[in-house]
Amino acid sequence: MKKSVKLLVITAIAAAALSACSEAPAKDSASSNEGNYTIGIAQFAEHGSLDNCREGFIQGLKEEGIEDGKNLTIMYENAQADGGTGSQIINNFIAKKTDLICAIATPMAQAAYSGAKKTDIPVIYTAVTDPVAAALAKEDGSSVGEVTGTSDKLPVEKQLEMIRKILPDAKTIGILYSTSEVNSEAAIAEYKKAASNYGFEIVEGPVSATADIPLATDNLLGKVDCLNNLTDNTVVSSLPLILDKAGKKKIPVFGSEIEQVKIGCIAAMGLDYVDLGKQTGKMAAKVLKGEAKASELKYEVIKDAAFYGNTKAAENLGITLPSELTDSAAELFKEIK
Repeated sequence: MKKSVKLLVITAIAAAALSACSEAPAKDSASSNEGNYTIGIAQFAEHGSLDNCREGFIQGLKEEGIEDGKNLTIMYENAQADGGTGSQIINNFIAKKTDLICAIATPMAQAAYSGAKKTDIPVIYTAVTDPVAAALAKEDGSSVGEVTGTSDKLPVEKQLEMIRKILPDAKTIGILYSTSEVNSEAAIAEYKKAASNYGFEIVEGPVSATADIPLATDNLLGKVDCLNNLTDNTVVSSLPLILDKAGKKKIPVFGSEIEQVKIGCIAAMGLDYVDLGKQTGKMAAKVLKGEAKASELKYEVIKDAAFYGNTKAAENLGITLPSELTDSAAELFKEIK
């Protein structure tokens, strides 16, 4: 009887040991090396350039071996240009303990860092025009905490040079912008500083909300020779309305990136936002894999700007785009989408 009990105990211990071994993950498995990740993507507004950032971000992760549906789960939310909604989205991601938050556009990046800085969740942002002005980075480009990403800083000098070539007699440029977006405040300051070098005066059209845009547009159109659009999220969301009003008055509108040119801006010296997103995705992959902390990575900038033109939009206004620009264009559109 005693021998039988002893044998049963030994058998039980051996079975438990074998079970524990079978449940323990292999240290050299792909899932152990790369992990299974959950990312929260928080986008401030719904428009082409930010959509392209999100698409590029996911592609950048995939190129680094982190793929949606395989070893990655993506939670995506859009704030529809509402700051309060943006904060709720971030709080939800934090509550669900995502491995990382990707914040698209300056207001969302600020909300994400503010909400996550007391947690261990890193924030990787994209489409932030001036990370220093947004208090997301120090003057030398280093991070203020577990937050980093990519900047879509506008090529202001190249844009003004382009406008001068297309409109040799123009004197005034109107710019609509949201007073609540620090990225736009920074861009306006840079435009005002550089404008006189190209014989322009900048006329500002500040708005505090989307509802202000129709009246602000009407007021501005009566004072300027053309409009120049920034990457201001509030304004870009209303760009079709602005283009319609400007078109009726035969006032050309210049964009800041490819998607704005597609829908009717006559031209832009802009960035490729898919490429910007890819660059951001690769930075996020480093953080997820443990190759670097967000705080160890300086924010990055795409420095190359390319010419995009819409010949149909220009034709509607009786304008011919100069061959010195079109011959080197990254892309020309012959219709308005």
